[in-house]
Amino acid sequence: MPNNASKALPLLVTGAGGFVGARFVERCNRRNISVISVDAPEYFQERSENRGLNYGEIVDREKLSPWLEAETLKRGSAPVRGIVHLGACTDTGELDEVYLAKMNLDYTKMIWNYCAREKVPLVYASSGATYGAGELGYDDDDALTPKLKPLNPYGESKRAFDEWAFSEERAARTPPAWAGFKFFNVYGFGESHKEKMASVILHSYRRILESGVAKLFESYRPEYRNGEQKRDFIFVEDVVDVLFFALEKPIRRGVYNLGTGTARTWLDLARATFRAMGKPEKIEFIPVPVELRERYQYFTEAKMERLRAEGYTKPFTPLEVGVAAYIDRLARSK
Repeated sequence: MPNNASKALPLLVTGAGGFVGARFVERCNRRNISVISVDAPEYFQERSENRGLNYGEIVDREKLSPWLEAETLKRGSAPVRGIVHLGACTDTGELDEVYLAKMNLDYTKMIWNYCAREKVPLVYASSGATYGAGELGYDDDDALTPKLKPLNPYGESKRAFDEWAFSEERAARTPPAWAGFKFFNVYGFGESHKEKMASVILHSYRRILESGVAKLFESYRPEYRNGEQKRDFIFVEDVVDVLFFALEKPIRRGVYNLGTGTARTWLDLARATFRAMGKPEKIEFIPVPVELRERYQYFTEAKMERLRAEGYTKPFTPLEVGVAAYIDRLARSK
């Protein structure tokens, strides 16, 4: 948001009908910030959790490029003050590399090139999946990006764009301000449409209501007992806070981690869910599907020093507090 004149323009949000995108739009509504929402048109109608949001003007994601060109030609300048690009295929089990290249690489390149040409700030979603099994750790040093080895095609599609953004060709053609964020395990309200990709909190909530039991994956590595695999879980409202911070500061160009910096176990997550629901704890362990076993991350923990060094000082929501807030909203939304 570079100057006062541009503040009258809306923010353009891709993936606005999705999980993080809808929560970002919700925050814009609360802050009286106008938006242009980009996604598949049916998503704005069929996802009941997001009813009542003011999406502003809606643009079909398949028509974004011609829409941007037409509106820019009409105004003589960019029609938006910034782009928050959250629209992508987020299914870590997707194996169609052609589809992933289209949705997660080519689409993002199109948005990047537009922002560079029209001098529009850009914030986009990368992923903690770029780190693979964590052989090189979880340091968001941009120099490590070419060396990372994701465990699945989804993670590779995200890594490939991060690397492209730092190529020599990009050095002379970048948006005036930009930042990518490697989302770790994001949880919170508005993810029902993600089905199998929704957080374990949502799946556990539903199972506990139905049968009183939560189910977690067994461990296939001796150094981790069942349920003690660890992930960096981050509350979606914290993600939205950081995205706004990056737009409003703006921060130094680069790709940053976006987790809490503290890994917690799946058992911690399940127990927090039981406590938030006021139910007795009962956990069962189930096999990891065969097709996922070689691509399963047993540990993730974002190093957050770079973002902190840029001036982001707000504490991240503790897991138990975030889970309780999420469960409360789920219960109130029925």
